[in-house]
This record gives sequence, C-alpha cells and structure tokens, in this order.
Amino acid sequence: MSPSLDAVSFIPLDSTRASEPRSAHLVGICGSGMKSLAALLLDLGWSISGSDMNPTESCLESLRTRGVNVHKGHAPQHIPWGAELVIYSAAVAAENPERVAARALGIPERSYSQTLGELMQSRRGIGIAGTHGKSTTAAMTAAALRLAGREPSACIGAELCGSGTGGWLGHGDLFVAECCEFRRSFLDLSPTYAAILNVEPDHFDYFRNPAETREAFRQFAARVSPEGLLVVRSDCQTAVETPRPSARSTANARFETFSLGPPATWIAENLRRAAEGISFDVAYRRSLVGRFTLRVPGQHNVLNALAAIALCRGVGLEFSEIRAGLAEFRGVCRRFELLGTPNGITWIDDFAHHPTEVRATLEAARQRYGRRRLWCLFQPHQVSRLRALLPE
Repeated sequence: MSPSLDAVSFIPLDSTRASEPRSAHLVGICGSGMKSLAALLLDLGWSISGSDMNPTESCLESLRTRGVNVHKGHAPQHIPWGAELVIYSAAVAAENPERVAARALGIPERSYSQTLGELMQSRRGIGIAGTHGKSTTAAMTAAALRLAGREPSACIGAELCGSGTGGWLGHGDLFVAECCEFRRSFLDLSPTYAAILNVEPDHFDYFRNPAETREAFRQFAARVSPEGLLVVRSDCQTAVETPRPSARSTANARFETFSLGPPATWIAENLRRAAEGISFDVAYRRSLVGRFTLRVPGQHNVLNALAAIALCRGVGLEFSEIRAGLAEFRGVCRRFELLGTPNGITWIDDFAHHPTEVRATLEAARQRYGRRRLWCLFQPHQVSRLRALLPE
C-alpha cells in the first residue's frame, strides 16, 4: 500500500533548508507551469527528472542545461531509482503509466497545484486567478517586487521575457503563484493576497456550466487569508460577485476592486499610447497617485497592471517602487511577443485562445501599429473550447 499523501514532508521555501535536497520526478515537465515548478525546485536544491509526451527542443535544452534528465513519452522505467516523489500536471490522468508505476513502487504522488500549496505554506502567498491575464499579472507583480528588493519566490505559467524562466527561489517571505481554475486546482492554495482578474466560461472539458465556474471562484476567494487582501475587477459582474456569501463560501479578506472607470477602489484613466506600450494615470479611492508606463500594449495590460499595483501596495511597496518595476517589465513569452520582422512583415506571437483574449490582442496590435494591415493566424486550442466558442 502507498504511504498516505498527507505524510509527505516538504521542504519549506527557506534558504536554511536548501541544503536538504529531495528528489522528484515530474510527469508533464514541459508544461508551462511544471517547467517553472522544476526551476523553483532546482533552486531549492532538489534532484529533478521528468517526462513529457511532446517536449519542445527549447524546453529540453533549458532543462538539460540544469542537469535535468527529460524523457520523451511516458513509461514506467522513466522514474529513476531513488525518486521520493512523483509530481504530475493537471492534464496527466491517474492511468498514466508513470503514475501507475509510482503507486506500485510506493512513491507518493502530488499534483502540480498540491505541490504549490505545500510550498506556499512557508511564505505569504500572492495568488493570481482569473480566466485571462494570470501569467502576465503574476509576472508583473513578481517583477516589481524583485526590483524593489523584496526577493520573492515565484511559479508562473509563462517565462518572463529576458529571464528564460517563470519559476525561481527568492529569499524574501513572499511567494507569487499563478492560480489556475482548471479542475479546481487553485483550491489547493491558500494565499494571503490574491486577485481575481475576470471570470468567464472556459475549460468546457471540466466545468459543466457557468454556475460551476462561478462557484469554484467563490471557493477560491474564501481561501484568501482573513488577514490578507482580495482584489477583484469591478466591471466584470461575475468576478465582483465572487466574494459575496454563498451556501459554501464567503470571502473574509479585505476587499478592493479595480477597473478602467468608477466605481472601483483602483482606477486607471487618461490612457495614452507610449513609445513601446501604454501610459495611464492611477487613482486610489479617487485620489491621484501618479502616472505609470508599461512597455507592453493594450487596455487589458492596463487592467493587469492595476491588479499588480493593488497587490504590491497591499504588501507594502511604495508607489515609486511599483512604478519603476512596471516600467522595467518586458512582458512574458507568447504574450504579444515580437518574434521579428522578416521582409518587413512584423510577426507577433500571442497565446490568446479565447474570443475575449483574441479581441484584446487584436486591439493591442491596432494600438501599437495604427493603420497597418493585420493578419490573424489562429491555432485552435482544445476541441471542447473551440466547439463551445466557435461562433464568437
């Protein structure tokens, strides 16, 4: 019989314990969040191996340069001798041969989100949830905290441009994590500070109806520490209703809102195109706190920045520190990422796969490039999502 999962002892995110390495095998290691988790565990001194059904060459190279042995495909023999833990992504089913082998060998299993939840227990967690914008907002928050010298740890589902990673160990007391609603994974985390950016129907292969999605976000809101802060977008009706009492969930944290217009605790106004991105004024409780400039374009990124500003202010950063951090932020990979201009044609890569995200990306392109002709090459992402949202 496999040992109880509750009996697994995790190393806290503490530099004084980094000399006590553990070994883990990550199933689905090239997934965006799993790759960031691998980087964080490597920083902690863990011995890591992994497997993935379709690993990209860039992922293989980045992991192998850090000494990680990555197998293509899934097979029982991929689990190395001495592995103390098997961590799997949300997309990996219980019938996966490596998970089956782990149970046969008595090796404890943990999901990606369960591992994040364990790691967050030793830090003040900052969790960013929402249908859209999680990666960028988490990266903005972590980048501002980092530049301000707060040395946060982070696990983000996208690489920060110029850094080559979305996960790292910091020696401060803050841990920034992207919190995904798929399979209610974010209910494994209990952040001290959190943002709910928006709530829309998505993950049609799991949530049966919008009500299930709304209830999941309500339960996430209830997991935010009563001593902490919950920031929610006020002009998204579904999002702003999440902290309200329901049969099973009530948010107890301090509550603030953000939007591009009143009523909201945090407001961005006077948006103007900047050299690389966009600039805007920020008001807190109707009082102007200053003008901020982003190197990434689009109104959706202004909203992401507002959430990041509220969270950074909530943990004690000065407005000048937040402004400097956002001004230096270069974006995350595959989020309006400039790939090049061969033959005078500008190529932009963006992960937008939901109609709301595609619309925001096209609006950002129009803002950045004016009247230039735009072509949108769309790669469908998940059959269930495409079937449900094809008209939009």
